[in-house]
Amino acid sequence: MKFESLIQAIGRTPLVPLRRIPSGARIWLKCEHLNPSGSVKDRMALHIIAHAEAEGKLKPGGLIVENTSGNTGAAVAMIARGKGYRVHFTIPDKMSREKIDALKAYGAGVTICPTAVAPEDPRSYYRTAQRLSEENPGSFYVDQYNNPDNIDAYYRTLGPELWEETGGKIDLFVSCAGTGGTISGAARFLKEKDPAVKVVGVDAVGSVFTDYFKTGKLIEPHVYKLEGLGEDMLVKCMDFSVVDDFIQVTDRDGFLTTRRLAREEGIFAGGSSGAALWAALQVGETYGKGKDIVVVLPDHGNRYLSKLYNDDWMRENGYLE
Repeated sequence: MKFESLIQAIGRTPLVPLRRIPSGARIWLKCEHLNPSGSVKDRMALHIIAHAEAEGKLKPGGLIVENTSGNTGAAVAMIARGKGYRVHFTIPDKMSREKIDALKAYGAGVTICPTAVAPEDPRSYYRTAQRLSEENPGSFYVDQYNNPDNIDAYYRTLGPELWEETGGKIDLFVSCAGTGGTISGAARFLKEKDPAVKVVGVDAVGSVFTDYFKTGKLIEPHVYKLEGLGEDMLVKCMDFSVVDDFIQVTDRDGFLTTRRLAREEGIFAGGSSGAALWAALQVGETYGKGKDIVVVLPDHGNRYLSKLYNDDWMRENGYLE
């Protein structure tokens, strides 16, 4: 397949059935880890950058700044460097070494920030990115957590793809909730097509989303090791109105299911993918057999070789005997 640019390969990722891991339902895996930069974030990055260019917010050779847990940074860097833009990212110190090194491989500037601080703390990776953007007049701040183009990207691409690929046969849609863009955009499209589609958000234990969804109250968040899902604050791109339920996943369940996905299904994905599958398996038991469940696998396993795929790291953190 011949392309003029790698960005033309974004999207149209495989949708494959879960074959060997037992389930009470028919589970379909949307392999977003096979996007060019290795994650679902390629869709968002392309849409946001294209919109910024159209509105004149990005000038030739300009600087793009963003706070990222790694995947958005890689997606933005891949697209931005191919277009001649400079990039600088802030990233929490809990993220894998592979993610940080990948950003640097693109020639990006990287500022590592402490994880265990409040979002409004000037040392947080959110506030640091905002400050860097303010200190560089003319730069473009992606602001993935609050930029409505984040939701729109998945409403225009992922949602329609899933509807087409399944022939409109989706009983449940299961997706991690991090920035909120993937689940909010795709779910919005699917529910417009069929209001009976149930949407289940996948959250990490320690995140604020699940308790806020169920009680309307914010809990005190705590640090967890799963990457790419959950949040320690409310964000504008998380549209709770299109979600029917939330399921929280522990680090251990997420990591062990990720390793199981690779060893039993031959799918080498990241920790958030294992978390999403673990949630889907619970949903399959809850809603009974015969249902069609679509699960998004957000990113690739090559970003976690030093962590969840490393037996020593898993044992040190108490996830393996």
